[in-house]
Amino acid sequence: MTKLLIAAGGVAAAVVLFLVFRPGDDDGDSSSPPPPPPPAATATAPTQTATTPPPPQATRITVVVRGGKPLGGIKRATVSKNDRVVLTVRSDVSDEVHVHGYNLMKDVAPGAPAMIAFKATIPGRFEAELESRGLQIAELTVKP
Repeated sequence: MTKLLIAAGGVAAAVVLFLVFRPGDDDGDSSSPPPPPPPAATATAPTQTATTPPPPQATRITVVVRGGKPLGGIKRATVSKNDRVVLTVRSDVSDEVHVHGYNLMKDVAPGAPAMIAFKATIPGRFEAELESRGLQIAELTVKP
């Protein structure tokens, strides 16, 4: 019983010391709200958000290969120089997807699609093919 009273007294003393010496409470009034942020900070934030352009969206080219041939024929896309491009190839045959001119390659297999993402920095017309088969599956035109 004595140990319990000593422990309770210690907890009470700790609470009183915390209330007396807690930081940031100079006047003892705990009901006052925190000060508002400076007006300059709130006035600048919307301006910065409004003038920041959104990140560029990528042009997505999706090719599905069945029976060793692209469904719907060769996929064609035109982008401007410095646009982002994502080429995704799903195939029922194993091969390597090769984007000529950019020399980008990625293996593709049934259940393991190939995804090649890049920035179109070179103007011109470029083939994407299943390399081993020599089969063109896409054509990308990059305008200057």
